Amino acid sequence: MALALRMARGGAKKRPYYRIVVADSRMPRDGRYIEKVGTYNPMLAKDDENRVNLQEDRIKHWISQGARPSDRVSRFLEAAGMMEAKKRNNPNKGKPGQKALDLIEEKKDKAEAAAEAAKEAAEAAKEAAKAAKEAAKAEAEAAKAAPAEEPAAEEAPAEEAKAEETKAE
Repeated sequence: MALALRMARGGAKKRPYYRIVVADSRMPRDGRYIEKVGTYNPMLAKDDENRVNLQEDRIKHWISQGARPSDRVSRFLEAAGMMEAKKRNNPNKGKPGQKALDLIEEKKDKAEAAAEAAKEAAEAAKEAAKAAKEAAKAEAEAAKAAPAEEPAAEEAPAEEAKAEETKAE
């Protein structure tokens, strides 16, 4: 008889609760089992001490009898220090999906466009500063070259005022 250390699901819909059991590998997942050796409650926080409960002495006994743990149960046993950790390698599982790749590419394009716009704005600001410097320089040269003119006497408005007075009478 091939023995398996695996999880049997219990609990309500959307509220899973698992028993870690020793069962004949030919039995259904939630079917008949030989012995319950622990529990797993995924609804609890990951750092909660009651999330995974294991009866270490019984698990060691059944492993010595030839029971093979499932992948998830072997991870629990590795975390508890009852088994040495296997090296797992699934490079495709870690790869992002197509939507994630599209989002990454879109963000990259936006970042490049923003960097290019900032670069163009900086160049335009440099050119504007250069043009302002040149204009200031040209004004200074024009002010030096042109003789200082005295303002013309404002006699014309006074004459106009006299002319208006005579017309009004």
